[in-house]
Amino acid sequence: MIGRTVGHYRILERLGGGGMGVVYKAEDTKLGRMVALKFLPPELTRDADAKSRFLREARAASLLDHSNICTIYEIGETEDEQTFIAMARYDGETLKARIERGPLEIDDALKIAEQVARGLGVAHEAGIVHRDIKPSNVMLTTKGVAKILDFGLAKLAGATHITQSKATLGTLAYMAPEQLRGDAVGAQADLWAL
Repeated sequence: MIGRTVGHYRILERLGGGGMGVVYKAEDTKLGRMVALKFLPPELTRDADAKSRFLREARAASLLDHSNICTIYEIGETEDEQTFIAMARYDGETLKARIERGPLEIDDALKIAEQVARGLGVAHEAGIVHRDIKPSNVMLTTKGVAKILDFGLAKLAGATHITQSKATLGTLAYMAPEQLRGDAVGAQADLWAL
């Protein structure tokens, strides 16, 4: 993908990846800014119903305008029908990477938790539940701002049951009991994870 142009985005480097897709740093050639492009695994959007649900969730998440929520610029598709999300790219590291370097000072941990709670509060007021709050889905910018990433993706994965075992998807260490049981989850599941 590096060096490829998708729409008006020129892909520069791979930033990371996991079960929910691969993220690349890209240049928005129209606006001259750096963005993050997340390419979703084909199995998440191959099914028409799953793709429709994903687009609905992405539209809802794109309406969230808050300093602690990652900004979504657009949803697009490549010529070979790969779905991607173009979003703001932030300098910094994930909370997971920060924790791996050593324990946080209590004041820093409280500031991060407060910022994530504020972002979740805005989402919950809009009727949006993240469903996969965990350290790798929180970006800590170099300016000390916590940004929640990947709204809507956890629901998409859970709705399509793409695992071979048909198990409920999520990150075990952060899943609320009702999520573990496969029950419908609401804002309380996000608070459990936080």
